[in-house]
Amino acid sequence: MIYRCILTVCTFFIAISISVADDVSIAAQVADMTLEQKVAQMFMVSFFGEELTQIERQFLRDIQPGAVVMFGKNIESPEQVTRLTNDYQQTIIDGGGIPLLIAVDQEGGRIQHLQEGFTRFPLPMLWTATQNTDLAYQVGEAMATEMRAVGVNMNLAPIADLNTNVDNPIIGTRSFGSEVELVNPILTHFIHGLQDNGVVATAKHFPGHGDTESDSHIELPVINHSLDRLRAVELLPFQSAVDANVGVTMVSHIWFTELDTEPIPASLSPRVINQLLRDEMSYDGVIMTDALDMDAIDTMYTAGGSAIQAILAGNDLIAIGAHVGTATIETAINDVVEAVNDGRLDEAQIDRSVSRILQLKRDYGIFEWQPLDPFTVSERLNLELHDTLVTQLFEQGVTVVGGDDLLPAQGQVAVIYLATRPRIIEECSGFDGDVVYVGVSATPTDDESAWALSASVNADTVIVFTQNTIDNPQQRALVNALPPEKTVVAALWNTSDMLMFPDVAGYILGYSPMLRATAVMCDIVVGRQSAMGTLPITYINN
Repeated sequence: MIYRCILTVCTFFIAISISVADDVSIAAQVADMTLEQKVAQMFMVSFFGEELTQIERQFLRDIQPGAVVMFGKNIESPEQVTRLTNDYQQTIIDGGGIPLLIAVDQEGGRIQHLQEGFTRFPLPMLWTATQNTDLAYQVGEAMATEMRAVGVNMNLAPIADLNTNVDNPIIGTRSFGSEVELVNPILTHFIHGLQDNGVVATAKHFPGHGDTESDSHIELPVINHSLDRLRAVELLPFQSAVDANVGVTMVSHIWFTELDTEPIPASLSPRVINQLLRDEMSYDGVIMTDALDMDAIDTMYTAGGSAIQAILAGNDLIAIGAHVGTATIETAINDVVEAVNDGRLDEAQIDRSVSRILQLKRDYGIFEWQPLDPFTVSERLNLELHDTLVTQLFEQGVTVVGGDDLLPAQGQVAVIYLATRPRIIEECSGFDGDVVYVGVSATPTDDESAWALSASVNADTVIVFTQNTIDNPQQRALVNALPPEKTVVAALWNTSDMLMFPDVAGYILGYSPMLRATAVMCDIVVGRQSAMGTLPITYINN
């Protein structure tokens, strides 16, 4: 027992010594950097295409930014991405710089920039519907495996915004859901899955973009909620992310009127960043802006002006998005350097931010970067295992709401499906009874609606597949023509289809247009499996 205690104490002091040594070495590293190098370390930049141009290569060597974000325009295949990330890192190292954070948006669902040759993961809302934290961790682990396989070390995910407003034009189905008690365990296990496997997670868009009715890419959204409401709803997933030691938190371009009396975006607000996120929520990780070339910002500020304001507000990492060239970025960096030299910015604050960024890079082994072989990338991706994981997500996440007396369907059944998905005929075969299939177009004609109604007249159960009916009046008209008491809406992709048809008997939610969604939905309709999912969303709208 004494030996064990001594060993524990020794281990404790060794850990403390290593931590102190890390702090000292990071401080020494920062002290050795020029002001220009420190400021550049605080910028996340993007480049134009699938290869570095000579101008971009010279920019990396000379300016030495701290991070690069990749978009669809930069990505063609796993082999090409591997060559490109190798080139990014080798170029900056050859120039005497520090290895880069290399980021992508890999949220799952409709926002994932690593697509062709990578696993296509369904919406995070489906992960929440499974209520299986092991699966959520495995999704993070799988994404991290594929990202690290091609040299990407940072994910601009997860979305921690609660989807509390059906009219939200930008978050919507990207969210994990609206119910905090269902969202938080899945969100945090996904973060751990990413970070335990070497990829930095980014919780976004603080303090919460879920209840806006405008898009910050176009204008400055406004949220008027009280601070009590924010603490009780919007901030809870972010607090869970903080408690999970999320590496980075991204701040939104939204004006929260309770926090700032003037129209200041949260990304430029000391009240939001320093008082709320740093002090009240005790976050000590890296704080970054959403992209400063979004119209909520760049219609009011120059690139350099917004960067200065963002740093004054407390941001560590300044994101410049897909629409800004290297000359503008270099000017913005020079503007920040000038602001330090003339006293508008405190160099001590710059040092603190750079220390956080360097510590993050150290924690994730980025200082030890080594090039990856693009010709063996397929061996590193592990796609077959991840494909099985996607199937498990659908099997455990597809959700039935209502319709208990109609499912599994028996007797006379009418299946009305999108004719672009002819596989549904095969997938929904095997009913205990007779079935009529009616294929209709994505925007059904009056004749197609009449065919569907005719098929439903003698049916005991009507199954109608829908997709994004909130934006499709013709599809809504077809569903509304069906007898509601015996109709089950099988909603692909968008859960808001539930709101369009409040009188139908029930719903099946697939959360995704992926083929495996319809396969599981049909299995439930026919009775080959039971629905396992939990509805992760209601719309509270104030």
